[in-house]
Amino acid sequence: MKPTLVILAAGMGSRYGGLKQLDEVGPNGEAIIDYSLYDAIRAGFGKVVFIIRTDFSEEFKARFEPKLKGRIEAQYVYQSLDKIPDGFTLNPLREKPWGTAHAVMMAKDAVKEPMAVINADDFYGKEAYQTMGDFLRSSSDPDEYSMIGYRVDKTLSEHGTVSRGVCNTDENGYLTTVVERTKIQREEDTIFFYEPEGKFPLKEDTPVSMNFWGLKPSVFEYLDEGFAVFLREKGNEPKSEYFIPLLINDNIQSGRIKTKVLACDAPWFGVTYREDKPMAQKEILKLIESGVYPADLWG
Repeated sequence: MKPTLVILAAGMGSRYGGLKQLDEVGPNGEAIIDYSLYDAIRAGFGKVVFIIRTDFSEEFKARFEPKLKGRIEAQYVYQSLDKIPDGFTLNPLREKPWGTAHAVMMAKDAVKEPMAVINADDFYGKEAYQTMGDFLRSSSDPDEYSMIGYRVDKTLSEHGTVSRGVCNTDENGYLTTVVERTKIQREEDTIFFYEPEGKFPLKEDTPVSMNFWGLKPSVFEYLDEGFAVFLREKGNEPKSEYFIPLLINDNIQSGRIKTKVLACDAPWFGVTYREDKPMAQKEILKLIESGVYPADLWG
């Protein structure tokens, strides 16, 4: 069975200041998503599910459907604030989406096979898709998940703080904890994460999640349960989010899943801030020059 690629593309882009999911970084107007799709197709993925918002649905489909036709099956599902379980009410002050784990919940009816989940605005590299595809095809345990691990020092922005899932692993390379830290930044020679009670240092080689997860269909049961708990505890807060690392961590601690950290030397870069875009364009050109991608990706 070919794995499915789930792309989280419903974010607001508040730190970026615009619809960064479609911003052009390649020489022929390619977005980062284009490179993700290209890499997934050549790594043997059989379907892509885009999780988007209805307000840019037509623009999004017009952009990608002509490129993907005949290459990979594509489906679209929609994340919105009103998609919450019966019995819960929406705080009228809330504008922010419910977060990455809630976004994955939207794919429940579209995905029945092992899946990779990625951010729309992160470039993960050809090797990452091959590594993940191999794992999803070979792992038969319905509760064995995975993630691509990157060193924290390779994932920072010069233009502000970033969010990362900070990981600890056991001697066999399985996650013991993963905690979403929403503000990480380098100060001179030290990397810190910031919390209300202070700032805390991180080692340069600390493994972090860049939201490249390998999940099985069993995840949807755990998502339903976990989101209900989240809503009971934090649902009335206008900005709290239900993140994938929270889902993973809770189910590791309860012993229901295990999650393998897949080491990968692929280059990562992202566009958290608009100022990150020139660097992303430069990195893409380097990969084209070295023969990893054709200059005209879909030509």
